[in-house]
Amino acid sequence: MRSVTFWTALPLLLAAALLIPPARADAPPPAPPEAPGPEVPALARAWPVGSRPPVLRGWRPPPTVYGPGHRGVDLAAPPGSPVRAVAPGRVLFAGRVAGRGVVSLELRGTDLRTTYEPVRASVGKGDEVTAGEVVGTLEAGPHCGPASCVHWGLLRGGTYLDPLSLLPPWLLNTGPSRLLPVQPA
Repeated sequence: MRSVTFWTALPLLLAAALLIPPARADAPPPAPPEAPGPEVPALARAWPVGSRPPVLRGWRPPPTVYGPGHRGVDLAAPPGSPVRAVAPGRVLFAGRVAGRGVVSLELRGTDLRTTYEPVRASVGKGDEVTAGEVVGTLEAGPHCGPASCVHWGLLRGGTYLDPLSLLPPWLLNTGPSRLLPVQPA
C-alpha cells in the first residue's frame, strides 16, 4: 500500500484552492427572495398633508434588506401642518424613535401599515382613527434638507412598498377636471 506524502498531495490541494471560492465573513447573507405579495389596494381617502402636496423625493426600494434606497415618499409641508391618516386604522405606535416623532398605523382590513415622521403625535397606541383624521402635527426636521416635509412610508410585513400606490386615481390627478362638449346625436 502506497502512502501519500505532502509533495504528492500538493498539486491536488492547489487545484482545490483555485477552484473553490474563499468564504467571506464580511458580506451579509443575501436576503431570501420574497414571493410577490398581493396588489396594494387604493384605499386611501386623503393625503397625509394638504391636498396634492409636492413630492420632494419619491419611493426607491432598496436592492437588499440593508441596502441604500428611499423607503417612502417625502411630501412638502410647513412645520405645524396637520398630519392625517390616509385610511381608517389603528395606531400601532406613537412616540419618538432616534429623536424623531413617529406615528405608525395598521390599516383596517389589510396587512398594511403606514408610518409618518417627523410628527408630534396627537393619538396614542391602540386608538382607532378614520381616514382624514389628524394623527399629529409636522415637526421641523433635517430629513429634506432646507425644505420641510413629512416622510410617509408603507409596509407589508417587513417589506417596504410605494405609499403612493394607496391613493386612488382621483387623488393622484394633478390637474383640474375638464368638461368636454357632447356632440348632438
